[in-house]
Amino acid sequence: MTQALRWSRANLFNTPVNAALTLLVAYLVVRGLPELVDWAVLRASLWAPDDRVCQAAGGACWAFIVDWFRFIIFGRFPYQQQWRPAVVVLIFVALLFASFDRRLAGRWLASGWALGLVAVVLLMRGGILGMPYVESELWNGLPLTLMLAAGGLGLGFPLALLLALGRRSSMPAVRALSVAYIEVARGVPFIAWLFLALVMLPLFLPPGVTIAKLWRAEIAFALFIAAYLAEVVRGGLQAMPRGQYEAAESLGLGYWRRMRLVILPQALTITIPAQVNTFIGAFKDTTLISIIGLFEPLQDTNTALNDPAWRMAYVEGYVFVAALYFGFCYLMSLYSRRLEARLGHGRH
Repeated sequence: MTQALRWSRANLFNTPVNAALTLLVAYLVVRGLPELVDWAVLRASLWAPDDRVCQAAGGACWAFIVDWFRFIIFGRFPYQQQWRPAVVVLIFVALLFASFDRRLAGRWLASGWALGLVAVVLLMRGGILGMPYVESELWNGLPLTLMLAAGGLGLGFPLALLLALGRRSSMPAVRALSVAYIEVARGVPFIAWLFLALVMLPLFLPPGVTIAKLWRAEIAFALFIAAYLAEVVRGGLQAMPRGQYEAAESLGLGYWRRMRLVILPQALTITIPAQVNTFIGAFKDTTLISIIGLFEPLQDTNTALNDPAWRMAYVEGYVFVAALYFGFCYLMSLYSRRLEARLGHGRH
């Protein structure tokens, strides 16, 4: 009890402003929490034929989520085969939690992610081991969001490293090309990139060669996020003391070995918060793919709300989707803090 009081005094009531804010938040919680619990739990309807029954009960209509859960999560993926995207989600969750294990850091973790992504594509595509083939147009919902985020970040991160190094290169042509790409990519909205991938990319392909809409969106996502990550990495490179570069040169290391062994590990470490912030923003940006006809959880929810029986359950639908995205974003944020603590940064 004494320790809790000391912590409260040091963190919640250490200044008059903090004390006032603490009391204000406490007041809002005391006033709002009982009503929220009453709406979301006590009077909520978990089973109901339509939203009118929920309105009569006066609480949240979670029956809408129960009724449309599989469609919101898996979209139009064949109903009898939805165990496959369910396994895909479990693979991604397992990989996220494996990333917390210090014993798996390095090559083991990278290999696990690579094998996991291959397994994800094989499960979604099918055509092997007795699994029916499913077109990528039917890869919807949460698995699609996770695939776009993981694939886009996995492809965009190496490109971001090259762009960051190119922007600081002593070769004028390389520096100019890197700067031009980064500034153009960051100056164009992601929606425009999606339309370019949808409309313009096929024009540059040889006759008879086509790329599915999903993979075009993946390419656009990787190219877009690479520009933002490149600036984050460049910030870390600029923050490195000059002595680190000189020390690496004094060891007789070539340019690429200096960067790989000395400079980049430190630059990436000090930019972990900014990198994760970019990752989280990119993960949320995947909701924009609905503009080109790909169905992620938010678009699936909007489609489900077109059912006349559930048109008034939009609050519950959006709360559910928000909780879904928050859960994965929080895992990434938690991993960032754990990684900072492990590497000795972020603590004073």
